[in-house]
This record gives sequence, C-alpha cells and structure tokens, in this order.
Amino acid sequence: MHPWPAAAVPTLPGRATLPSVYNTATRRIEQTNPLRGEARMYVCGITPYDAAHLGHAATYVAFDLLYRAWLDAGVKIKYVQNVTDIDDPLLERASATGVDWAALAEREVQRFKDDMSALRVLPPDPYIGVTEAMDRIVGWIEECKLADAAYSVDGDLYFDIHAERDFGFLSHLDEQDMLAVFAERGGDPARPGKRHPLDPLLWMSAREGEPAWDSSLGKGRPGWHIECVAIAVDNLDMKIDVQGGGKDLIFPHHEMSAAQAQIATAREPFAKAYVHAGLVALDGEKMSKSKGNLVFVSKLRQAGHDPLAIRLAILAHHYRSDWEWTDDRLRVAEERLDRWRAAMSRETGPDGTSTLSAIRAALATDLDAPAALAAVDAWVDEQLAIGGMHIGGPGLVARACDALLGISI
Repeated sequence: MHPWPAAAVPTLPGRATLPSVYNTATRRIEQTNPLRGEARMYVCGITPYDAAHLGHAATYVAFDLLYRAWLDAGVKIKYVQNVTDIDDPLLERASATGVDWAALAEREVQRFKDDMSALRVLPPDPYIGVTEAMDRIVGWIEECKLADAAYSVDGDLYFDIHAERDFGFLSHLDEQDMLAVFAERGGDPARPGKRHPLDPLLWMSAREGEPAWDSSLGKGRPGWHIECVAIAVDNLDMKIDVQGGGKDLIFPHHEMSAAQAQIATAREPFAKAYVHAGLVALDGEKMSKSKGNLVFVSKLRQAGHDPLAIRLAILAHHYRSDWEWTDDRLRVAEERLDRWRAAMSRETGPDGTSTLSAIRAALATDLDAPAALAAVDAWVDEQLAIGGMHIGGPGLVARACDALLGISI
C-alpha cells in the first residue's frame, strides 16, 4: 500500500536537542534516545470504514510533531503505520450499505491519505494493510503457539495473558477495570472456554459469508492485536523508540500487543516509550464512529476551510490533553493563520532567532505545541505592532513554522 506524498521540510540553522515525550508505561517525561541516529516509530493506523475525523487528525498531527522534532535534531526516522483493512466494523458497514468491503476500505483509505496530505502530516514508510501482511501475521501466531501462549476455543485461537509476567505494566489498571474496558473495546470476556476472561483473540476461524484466508492455522482471519505485532516487529524489530496512538488504545490494544510481541520474540521491551494522544470531544462526548458524533476533516475541507487552520486548531492544544472541538476554535485558528501570514509576508521584521529557539525548546519538552504557538504569536504581535528592520526575520520564522509545526506560510 502506498503512503501519501511527503511535503518538503525546510532546513533550519543550527540543530535542536532530542525531544522528550511522556511515557505512559513509566508515567514520566523521558528524552528519546534513538540508537545510532535512527528513530523507529510505530503508530497504529485507521480502520477504514468511514472518513477520518478530528480525533484521528489530532493523533496523527501529534506524532507528526515528533517526526519533525527528530528531523530537526538530525535524526533519521523509520516510521511504520498499519491499516486495519479487515475487521468487524468494516464488514458491518459494508453489509449495511451494500458495498463490497474491500472497495469500502480502499475508498476510505484514499480519503484518509488525502486528508493527511492536506494537513501536511509527513507519511509513514512503509504503510501496510493487514491484508497485505497475512502470511507474516500467521507466522507470529505460530510463534505464540511455540511459546505455549496460544490455545483453542471451538476452533478459534486465543492468547494466554498469563504467559506475560508483566501484563498490566502499560495501562496500570486493576483486573476489574481491565475487564470493563475490554468489553467496551471489542473484547469477549464472557466467552465460555477461555482460560481467562481477558485473553484476546489471535485467530478467528472462518465464518460463513465473511472473508477468510487459508493458512497453517486453518481458514480464518487474525485478531486485532497480533496484526500490529507482525507489522511492527517485521519492519522495526524489537527496537521501537515510540509506539503511539490515541489514549483509547492503551488498553487493551497496546497492552495486548506488547505482551504478544514480547512472548513471540522472547525479547523485551516491545517499545522504549508508549506515547498517547488525548481524545477530542464534540458536544461533551469523545468523537467516535460508533456514536456518530463526528467532525470529518474532508467535510471541513469541502466547506472551504483551510487545512492549515484545521491543523492550527489542533496544535492549540497539548497533544496529551482531552479537548472539545467547536466552530469557535476553528474561527480562532483561522484568525491566527491570517495574522501569521500578514506578518510573515513582509520583507523585514524582528529578528527570528530567539523565536526559532523558543519553538525548538517547546517541542523538545513533551511536544508542547501551545507554547510553540505562543512564541510565534509573540513575534507576530511585535511585527504587526512596530515591525523591524531584520531582512531575514520573517523568512526564518516562516521556515520554522513550516519545518517544525507543519504550517506553511
């Protein structure tokens, strides 16, 4: 599967320090430390049964900031993302709308790519659909079997969570909370025959009327968590600097994925840091495809809103914070973008060196985008109020906004 085109990233004078991020597993802000100057990042991708909404956009913009901060620090990046192009919600939507499931996935993946390109999110490479990786997913399930961590229930294969001695290290949830969240997010704790209610599905045997793949495990399709294990480990080994996604993936998805990877490889950790973006709400509730309370990036674009204003509205919130989307937030972002463009279009202005330093310092400190925007606002306010005679000032600030914040002026 091909990713979307990459926007050009301007080079900046000097070099930034390595960024720090909040590690959900350790509950600390920690500096990233890529081995031999190459950062490895895996961010969970979409299930393409509907268009990308603002919650998706906020997550991918967050990890785009990290990508850009690494680039500015002189680090090479290997960034992998999956597409869950076979899953129950996709099949259910296809059945309800009378559309072929594969055609539905292809359509929504393309719409997602278009949205990411418009938002100037730098693409992963490789970008891999689950259906493209089926043989390798089966291989990793076989590894779980060899580790005596897989068992059968009526022809379906499950992962034994007790095989991982540190299960729970990421989410820090007690068992009762795990059970509640597991049931809410696709798990089947009440299924008879399981060794433990939290054991997740590895391989589902073929169901009538549903797509299935021939394999050494029999005909069927994989469970959610092992899909990401296969794609991540095959492309990044067990050397992942950051495993990322929205915080609704902490449990069960990222907890289960880490457990399965560490058992299947007999190595740990799956990732050095687990980083999670906050959730975006609408009308007081988290945006969710199941609830239908969504604001789509594509519809905002179709309505004539500048994608860079949408990106600025996202950047106005720290990536870890939960926040609510409103029309007023977009209006404020549009006004901010207009001011930035007016200030940076002048031939001269205040010196931009300290502004560049302030943006870098903000992003190095747990990707503090609001502080970075405040630094740009301060330069813009000075430029529009009194101006300046520094010929390179506007150009330097414009390049910094482009390279570090993804806002091309």
